[in-house]
Amino acid sequence: MKRILSLLVITAFFFSSFAFYAQEESAVQEEAVQEEVMVEEVMVEEQQERSFTQELKNRFIEGGPGFMGIVLACLIFGLAIAIERIIYLNLATTNTQKLTEDVESALKSGGTEAAKEVCRNTPGPVASIFYQGLDRAGEGVESAEKAVVAYGGVQMGQLEKNVSWISLFIALAPMLGFMGTVIGMIQAFDKIQAAGDMQPSLVAGGIKVALLTTVFGLIVAIILQVFYNYIIAKIDSIVNDMEDASITLIDILSAHKK
Repeated sequence: MKRILSLLVITAFFFSSFAFYAQEESAVQEEAVQEEVMVEEVMVEEQQERSFTQELKNRFIEGGPGFMGIVLACLIFGLAIAIERIIYLNLATTNTQKLTEDVESALKSGGTEAAKEVCRNTPGPVASIFYQGLDRAGEGVESAEKAVVAYGGVQMGQLEKNVSWISLFIALAPMLGFMGTVIGMIQAFDKIQAAGDMQPSLVAGGIKVALLTTVFGLIVAIILQVFYNYIIAKIDSIVNDMEDASITLIDILSAHKK
């Protein structure tokens, strides 16, 4: 009986060890398979990225360095101006409500000079307009209002500075692309005339190269148009804040004079 129990115990221990070893081996195999899948996915992504970059480079070269280079210059200059305007407009954005409250409290406690000091320490066009209005407050509310209106126009010009160049590049890029397409079509027909035969490969190659400039010009125009619309919306928002704050300042000055 003891021998039978011993054999059963040994058999059970053997099978449990075998099952544990089999599970551990299967887990190791699963991990190895997962690692291989991850490596393959990374390699596929890198290959796709390289193929996209290489394809873009090849298309650019096929379009010709002449017109494609000019369109690329439009994109570079347009993006440079757009980024500069976005940074400037974000720095010009201020909390007009807080500024108005600070100016009003300073005007009540310390007079015009204290309010002007608050404006000096606050960046942005709204603070500059407030400063000009406060500077003319001693001459009367009407003089302050004229100063606010006049300097508001100056600040609006600063906000819209160089924005017209972006609209120029938006219009210029597709035009250059179309011009490159027309010139490419003319060259394709010249090749057909020189060959004396209407070969499909000759026509298709010339048309493909000609259309690449149009596609690239439209892509540049779309990219710059997005930035342009954002800049215009930002300028409109700042101008609205300037107008509302200017009206509030005149009301504050009128109440202070009473």
